[in-house]
Amino acid sequence: MSSRDEPTTSALAQPLRVPSLGRAALYLGLFVLGAVVGAAGALTQPAWFPGGLLLALAAEAGLCVGAGRAVGRRGGAVAPAVGWALAVVLLTTSRPEGDFLFAAGSGSYLFLLGGIAVAVICATLAPVRQPDGGSVRLRK
Repeated sequence: MSSRDEPTTSALAQPLRVPSLGRAALYLGLFVLGAVVGAAGALTQPAWFPGGLLLALAAEAGLCVGAGRAVGRRGGAVAPAVGWALAVVLLTTSRPEGDFLFAAGSGSYLFLLGGIAVAVICATLAPVRQPDGGSVRLRK
């Protein structure tokens, strides 16, 4: 049977493979970097209110877009976005002593909702892996 007679399958129908150790370490590093950017943004945005908020959101967008382009896959943008979201959600909880990081104000809500929107937009617009083969129409 020649290669022309074989049925072609979609890239979505291919089984998932475990990432290599190097790629898993890269995604873990991007996850941690996203958490650091989220924590730094949580501290920066109330300190210099409109500029700090814009700086924190721009840092998150730059990290997600840059990581997605550097890795060349959507996972490169998703890993720091998930790290950012996890760090920020964990920082919203109050401690038993009554301490908290986010005050109930418009700046905090804009940081939380704007940051989630930026993460979703960057992860959605990140480059997607293209399957190889002549019968695939994604590159054309």
